Amino acid sequence: MLNRLIRINIRAIQHAGARMAVIVSSLAEGKRTVTAAGARNAAFDRMRTFIILLVLIHHSVIPYTYYGQTDRQWFLFFDAVVTFNDSFFMAAMFLLSGLFTWPSLQRKGVATFLRGRWLRLGLPFAFGAVCLMPLAYYAVELRHSGSGAGFIAFWWKTVTVGPWESGPIWFLGVLLAFDMLAAVVYLVAPGSVEAIGHVATAKLENPAYAFCMFLAASLVVYMPLDHHFGIAQWFTLGPLAVQSDRILLYLLYFFVGVGIGAVHADSSLLSPGGELARRWPLWLAATIVTYAGLIGLIYYKREFLPDPNNPPQGWDNVHAFFFASFSAAQTINLLALFLKFENSGSSILDRLRESSFGIFLIHYVPVLWLQYALFGITLAPNSQATAILKALIVFVLALASSWLATLALRRIPGIKHVL
Repeated sequence: MLNRLIRINIRAIQHAGARMAVIVSSLAEGKRTVTAAGARNAAFDRMRTFIILLVLIHHSVIPYTYYGQTDRQWFLFFDAVVTFNDSFFMAAMFLLSGLFTWPSLQRKGVATFLRGRWLRLGLPFAFGAVCLMPLAYYAVELRHSGSGAGFIAFWWKTVTVGPWESGPIWFLGVLLAFDMLAAVVYLVAPGSVEAIGHVATAKLENPAYAFCMFLAASLVVYMPLDHHFGIAQWFTLGPLAVQSDRILLYLLYFFVGVGIGAVHADSSLLSPGGELARRWPLWLAATIVTYAGLIGLIYYKREFLPDPNNPPQGWDNVHAFFFASFSAAQTINLLALFLKFENSGSSILDRLRESSFGIFLIHYVPVLWLQYALFGITLAPNSQATAILKALIVFVLALASSWLATLALRRIPGIKHVL
């Protein structure tokens, strides 16, 4: 399936004759996904924007879930939403971000490529870590301990003592590290990446073959680390952070994308009529089955295990299997669906496309402050209705405010090249 995925993206790239913007990386570049002729690739533009909206939804509902609950109200369905998002969307973002790394390295050279990455990933990450994330997390500090010594003291403690929370922008720091690693591989062992691409695109007529290989690789890199670290541990170094059990999974997805972009072969799989898009019901079915397995495991843990917060190793191993399986299935499923159904005409997602990276970078500030303002307030006769209303208010206002802020910032000379 990865094979298909790979071919698919290669087709869009080759057919267009130019590099399409990386899905989230390209977000960071503030560039449009275009072909050489200047025509927009609607499927990838819209998929990029859709993932950003999932990020906003994810952060808007977390306080109103069973395990993430920080408010008095919660809604069980939000747990299903968080499980769905958390189990695939960051891995999918890394794969999509890797797709056009190799063509960019070939076209620009290592030095120019890295300068561009530091400008469009490193600079937003630094600004977010130093300014935006402390501002966002100050709302959490106020909820926990009141005004305390004030924001300046909180900021100084954050950057000198810690913890230095990076929120969702951890992705930018890890992606930048992966891009630098790709540049090193490009210099010393380019054939290794191209070999990945050739394996992934070996059977274009049979996307299930590529999917099985993709799934097997995902299980191999994820399950041992999950067994060792568990599912909740993060590796942190200052504002740099990544889930300890997922670091190799993210690296795999990224280099699978890089490998796909490195192979200049027939890429019919990337077209709306390609095999990957044509067989979307298969990927959808795989997504439903694996997601049902995840939900069933979570239900079993809550209802039948004596200590849900400390499940046995057997449960964790089965959960790791379904997690990696769902991540692979949904990544392919989402790609196929957008290629099949969101590749032409107009879409409501088009309105957000130019601002999507800015929204991703900024949204966590209004999200946390809105959740702080709504904390403890009852908006409806029952807990579930209140949780739904709060999440809806947070999502709508956070989207609107981060969107408007991005539009304003993009009017500043030079900022548009970053956002």
